[in-house]
Amino acid sequence: MPRPLLATIHTAALANNLAVARRCAPKSKLLAVVKANAYGHGLASSFQGLCSTDGFGLLDLEEAVKLREIGWVGPILLLEGGSRQTDIDMIDRYSLTTTVHCDEQLRILEMARLSKPVNIHLKMNSGMNRLGYAAGKYRAAWERARSCPSIGQITLMTHFSDAESEIGILNQLDVFEHGANGIMGSRSLSNSAATLWHPNAHFDWIRPGIMLYGASPSGLSSGIKGLSLQPAMTLSSELIAVQTIDPGGSVGYGSTFKARERMRIGVVACGYADGYARCAPEGTPVQVDGVQTQIVGRVSMDMLTVDLSLCPHANIGSPVELWGVHVPIDDVAVACGTIGYELMCAITQRVPMYIE
Repeated sequence: MPRPLLATIHTAALANNLAVARRCAPKSKLLAVVKANAYGHGLASSFQGLCSTDGFGLLDLEEAVKLREIGWVGPILLLEGGSRQTDIDMIDRYSLTTTVHCDEQLRILEMARLSKPVNIHLKMNSGMNRLGYAAGKYRAAWERARSCPSIGQITLMTHFSDAESEIGILNQLDVFEHGANGIMGSRSLSNSAATLWHPNAHFDWIRPGIMLYGASPSGLSSGIKGLSLQPAMTLSSELIAVQTIDPGGSVGYGSTFKARERMRIGVVACGYADGYARCAPEGTPVQVDGVQTQIVGRVSMDMLTVDLSLCPHANIGSPVELWGVHVPIDDVAVACGTIGYELMCAITQRVPMYIE
């Protein structure tokens, strides 16, 4: 491609972040969450950095099959489970583990004729109120699952809604413990935030996601300062043009930015068609020619514009880091009023990926 835009995936950073998660929960097994094409990092490339995990968690059956084809023989958990008989057939064929969060999923397993029992994660709704059995119905669901010949090992599971905030996990943890009281089996409760900040919820399995990619569950880069997490993706480009505008001159669609003094503007090959947030306002951080600066004007489909006032030597061809090692993705996300998760997952197919 003639455009210099590139997403570089750092497999060493992925391996490092996996090791950080293990140090946080040394007595737990680790299920690396690679849903949404490994949070936009590419499933196959991320596998290279995460292959020392104990298991993988994802949503899509096709991605689960891809992991098997890559050569992974360990556990693969479908985080939303299967909803049709054809899903169960694939789960059986590829020896997948499936989440069960409702009676309909349980009924399909009861009716299935499988080559071997399927391991499941039985999910409780402890307060997130998305998926899972209410705490008062959890034991009955477990008893039903335990009596089903098509079901093998049963892991007890829930998901925290506020592990990264001041609300915390104590209420949900109490709901879970009451609902699962007296039920034997492994427990899987901790997402990235609980893995980092709530050791009382580690139990048998942790399920880190965003932290494996070097971003913060809290959405703030300060939240992971000192934790040795490393960004797993660098989104980089170059200046493809430089303009000099006079005081009062505007930049981009809608003339939303007007120069207060004579200044140089750099044009970067990256836009919302590449997955960069169109809503990125003036002041969104970016690094040009090794110097921290900011976006000015609206992000357009294929380009965005940056202030070169602090970059006197920058010119056509100068390197630009949109996020990565020097510009935390969480800082870009905060400026855009979103979270790093969304920026990662938004990278489009037209952006080439380089795996290192």
